[in-house]
Amino acid sequence: LQPAGGAPVAPSALTAEAKTYLVDAATGAGSFAATSAPRALLAQDRLPPKLRSQDVTVWLGKRLHAVFYPVRDGSVLNMVVVIEGDATDDLRSWDHAAVASDLRRAIGSVVPALQETLFAVEGWRLWALSDRAPIASAQAMARGRVALAGDAAHPMRPYFAQGAGMAIEDAARLALELSSVAGRADPPRALHAYAEARWARCAQVQARSRQNGELFHADGPLRWSRDLSLRLFGRRLLDQPWLYARREA
Repeated sequence: LQPAGGAPVAPSALTAEAKTYLVDAATGAGSFAATSAPRALLAQDRLPPKLRSQDVTVWLGKRLHAVFYPVRDGSVLNMVVVIEGDATDDLRSWDHAAVASDLRRAIGSVVPALQETLFAVEGWRLWALSDRAPIASAQAMARGRVALAGDAAHPMRPYFAQGAGMAIEDAARLALELSSVAGRADPPRALHAYAEARWARCAQVQARSRQNGELFHADGPLRWSRDLSLRLFGRRLLDQPWLYARREA
């Protein structure tokens, strides 16, 4: 830590309270979300021309959805399929080998274009997704001289694509607050101000991510209502001024 206009302050050893806070934040109240995410990279030249794309493509289905988007100057598709279901591996590791036959069985009968794209992949990796309830106060992000940011503070389900965005916003606000630190007594105040400025917005994004998951994986009347709304009001529904137009002070 480099206070403004002063000599660097060496970080002290973690206190027992800080250690407990970090362990609680990392492990407390978390659980398997009964959802897995097979992921893969697919060279587009392995696909027939009709299935190659330079757009972000989202497929929504009962208890699953798939997202494809181009990377590496458009030559490769990054692919993720989020599927509800029981875990089949050790959840202590977030990254697992995936078996293509398991994915085919999990997705069942889907439209030919999606099926053909998925079946073109030779190797999949599987992420088992865990979840925690949305944070409820600033204390979830900072206590004393310890602060958390990004997924360490507010992990969220992957239905809003905002995990990295929230981490970047955290970093910007944390830098702003720490820029005013002038001495050893100031960091707790700065970290508290950071947490107060960030926690409610992060909790809102966590909650919206959960809500999106219910809509993405819906069936029956809710699914029909979702599809009709997307057809009629797609652009307006996807626009989120409260999220994208906000500027950090």
